[in-house]
Amino acid sequence: MGAAAEDLSMELIGEGESFKHELCDMIESAQMFNDCPRSDTEIIASYARAYSVKKGTTIFKEGGKGSFMCLVIDGRVDVYKENDGNAKRLTTIRPGKTMGEMALLDELPHSATTIAVEDTTLVLITKFHFDRLNEEYPALGNRILKKIAKLLSLRLRQTTGILSDYLE
Repeated sequence: MGAAAEDLSMELIGEGESFKHELCDMIESAQMFNDCPRSDTEIIASYARAYSVKKGTTIFKEGGKGSFMCLVIDGRVDVYKENDGNAKRLTTIRPGKTMGEMALLDELPHSATTIAVEDTTLVLITKFHFDRLNEEYPALGNRILKKIAKLLSLRLRQTTGILSDYLE
């Protein structure tokens, strides 16, 4: 994970036992995990790290290899999609939301570019650590996979609704 942080101009804020309480609080602030019992959050924190990202930093690049998901703790991240050489802003990811979930599942290139539009704090869970969590805590891993599936299903439904407006 250190290489990813260096490549993305991210600064490690904290990890491990000495930062576990703060990391748990950060994870619980994310909509995906706000209903998890503290015992689950503590386990997730063991597989996550917090980073600071400066305004203007590209976090994911469309077409780039995906290897981690992020929880946006504070700050904002814009999502862009390339179209005929032009980047179109699709949405803004605000605190409490997640991005990069598909990277944990399919390992395919990123479908969009994300750029921090202000200084941002992220909690990262790498594919490697997510796979380890799933091996060591399969019941928790299954609950997280269900949360990701529900989130992706919701996003697909929203996208289908938007697409249907263009087809009429």
